[in-house]
Amino acid sequence: MYRVRTFNQIAAKGLARFPDHGFEVGPDLADPHAILLRSHRLAVADLAADVVAVARAGVGVNNVPVDACTKRGIVVFNTPGANANSVKELVLAALLLTSRDVLGGFDYVRSLADVADDAELHRLVEREKRRFKGHEVAGQTLGIVGLGAIGSQVASAALNLGMEVLGYDPKLSVDAAWRLPSDVRRMENMAALFARSDYVTLHIPALAENVGLIDAKALSGFRPGAVLLNFARQEIVEERAVRAALESDRLRAYFADFPSTALAGVAGFHATPHLGASTAEAEENCAAMAVEQIAAFLRYGNVANSVNFPAVALEPADGHRIGVTNVNVAGMLRQLMSVLADANINVIDMINKSLGDVAYNLIDLDTPPSAAVIAQMQAIDEVLSVRVFDPIEP
Repeated sequence: MYRVRTFNQIAAKGLARFPDHGFEVGPDLADPHAILLRSHRLAVADLAADVVAVARAGVGVNNVPVDACTKRGIVVFNTPGANANSVKELVLAALLLTSRDVLGGFDYVRSLADVADDAELHRLVEREKRRFKGHEVAGQTLGIVGLGAIGSQVASAALNLGMEVLGYDPKLSVDAAWRLPSDVRRMENMAALFARSDYVTLHIPALAENVGLIDAKALSGFRPGAVLLNFARQEIVEERAVRAALESDRLRAYFADFPSTALAGVAGFHATPHLGASTAEAEENCAAMAVEQIAAFLRYGNVANSVNFPAVALEPADGHRIGVTNVNVAGMLRQLMSVLADANINVIDMINKSLGDVAYNLIDLDTPPSAAVIAQMQAIDEVLSVRVFDPIEP
């Protein structure tokens, strides 16, 4: 029986994706094999001895101690793309709200709540509406930094609105490139994108190299009166620099999914309370993807969408499966095979992949490995973990 401990409220439709038999799931389970969470900040102390997997129902894993997990051979999953449509729709809402001063119009109409005469109300509205005149987005230029699952969907939607779309992503994957509309104009650097864009939207992770990426120097290259949208991560933007850019009219507006004390009350700053993935559909999609990844890993050792392990998939075969995680150094596979050969155990099938400093092996054997064989493998220098799976069903 595999035990999966949950933190936060996980969508029921997602949890229903666990197989009917062989899994126990809940928030109060002791000694879990896997952890499923959303925003809960996971402590190293939460990683019980039997934990082999952590899945975040979302993209960012800054609430998971990834380095500590890697050192123990614990795979960390996320769910890229599962909430992409939800975030895309909120970005479009922000784009339209900042192009036509809809928010200012809302506030003005609310200020007229005490006007009791319809004729007077309409007179005031007609007189003042010019204050909230904006621009159509059709014909404007949108610059997108980050062309992954969300960025590519934003690009498609913006093209459908009649915008010109520029994109910059030095780490664009082959899969992401296939998803990207051909009408998106790829830029060689961010400075060129900023200089040509009326609107700039950010869709990059909060990796160390991206923290504070949008600083005073970057903002100085923006087109005067541009709008900056940030529905990625708060840390990407240097907020004091944004404040200065708003106050000098270098930026017309900054719309973020993160309230900020540094920007509170500044004209042109708008924020939502981290609503990007807060739709029923996104929560269900993220939960379902996370559940399927946990189940595939616990049952078969297969890995998809991990931030610290390579993608590995090996079809079940008749036999007995082990999974070995080791530091990615030369000679490890030879040492593992030597242990099996000395025990007269034949390898039916296997796969070996690496990601950075981590290598991961799935090995199907014709004979169940003994405790002594597993102990020999575990004793090899640089081996992080060894798992023995139940006999694999064909």
